[in-house]
Amino acid sequence: MAHSLSAQKRVRQNAKRRTRNRARKSMVKTQIKRFEQTLASGDIGAAQEQLKMLTKKLDKVAATSTMHKNTASRLKSRLSRRLNVLQAKAN
Repeated sequence: MAHSLSAQKRVRQNAKRRTRNRARKSMVKTQIKRFEQTLASGDIGAAQEQLKMLTKKLDKVAATSTMHKNTASRLKSRLSRRLNVLQAKAN
């Protein structure tokens, strides 16, 4: 257990940040699952909307340092590639 005042404060700050970061990551994971379900259903229009919302959320989470910018970029790239494959099959 932390003894000094500054160490106790650091423990409180870490707990707050951990809670906030876990909520943000959970929100992103939920959004990814929704996008994947939409892709599986084959609805291209809805999948595009989901990807747009997901991109926005990923950018927001990456801006707060919860997730690294390159990680968010890599996820966006991979998910958009999956949507492009679905669109190519539809044409």
